[in-house]
Amino acid sequence: MTTKILPGATGVLALADGTVLQGIGVGAVGSALGEVVFNTAMTGYQEILTDPSYMSQILAFTFPHVGNTGTNVEDIEQMGGGSDTSARGAIFRDVPTDPANYRSDSSFDDWMKRRGVVGLAGVDTRALTKIIRDKGAPHAVIAHNPDGQFDLEALVAQAREWTGLVGLDLAKPASTLQAFEWDEGLWEWPEGHPKTQGRKDVVVIDYGVKRNILRALASTGARITVVPATTTAEEVLARNPDGVVLSNGPGDPAATGEYAVPEIQKLVASGKPLMGICLGHQMLALALGARTVKMEQGHHGANHPVKDLTTGKVEIVSMNHGFTVDRDSLPDAVTETHVSLFDGTNCGIAVKDKPIFSVQHHPEASPGPADSLYLFDRFADLMGPR
Repeated sequence: MTTKILPGATGVLALADGTVLQGIGVGAVGSALGEVVFNTAMTGYQEILTDPSYMSQILAFTFPHVGNTGTNVEDIEQMGGGSDTSARGAIFRDVPTDPANYRSDSSFDDWMKRRGVVGLAGVDTRALTKIIRDKGAPHAVIAHNPDGQFDLEALVAQAREWTGLVGLDLAKPASTLQAFEWDEGLWEWPEGHPKTQGRKDVVVIDYGVKRNILRALASTGARITVVPATTTAEEVLARNPDGVVLSNGPGDPAATGEYAVPEIQKLVASGKPLMGICLGHQMLALALGARTVKMEQGHHGANHPVKDLTTGKVEIVSMNHGFTVDRDSLPDAVTETHVSLFDGTNCGIAVKDKPIFSVQHHPEASPGPADSLYLFDRFADLMGPR
């Protein structure tokens, strides 16, 4: 290793192939190991960094200016924990700016320090994005040391030794440990999140659920119970729900599916309305007989065009996934309902003659700004009159 640390550099990103990017360390001091992916969203950095689906990943933001809206307690997406159950690190072109927003109660840098998110600024994020685009998402270590001292050989070796996300079940550590109720709806200006009174009982299996998924469900009139990832179908059905939601989450769907897929198959057989989102979509597909595969760079951003084949409409959606359902493996009993207009990958399925569907994208994130919220209404309608 011949790379020298440049004067003034207090942060580095060491890739498994030996490439080292240098810059200014921000956020938490220390180091973090993960898979590097890029996100093309222009805003929503707090929601992105607290999405459990980014667990064991390091996020490079392609949009250069981050931090201007600050942070607040309302826009955290994960149910609990810090960077151990969401994004491990973050990479920026520019040093995060000071906040200038009436909802902010903390600067982005201070917030990253409290959460344990290691940051690196002053990086050519275009060059890094090209590396990911051409070679796939690399394994890497991001490190921040105010003294500017780094053992680059050790960091590169750590990145090389990591086995990555394939075969890794991350839903269990991202999930709640016990069941709980939820009654908070979507944000309304200027009051915030209202309390809801549901009329339909919905069980959400938590593989790493985002708060706004629960809020969107609650706003359709659902009484929500969130249960752990390892909850059996018998335990779910004992609650006599009107519908069941398989949440988003991190990791390899095939690994989580070793214990989740047999339970999902029982839920499918029960005839209950069923909706899957992201990881939930992938595992529903596995339960129905399809396959999932690891993507080279994945889909991460808030500007992805997806076509709803059932209506012919194109919606702009938020995506965050590194695995995809192999559309050629879908059985005859399953219909493809949504497709990515970027690369043609599968983004939604439905079971013929059953009240069951799922989508790869995140309908609760609404970058359109509300292009995909209809999916929650579609699920609510499957459960009967509201």
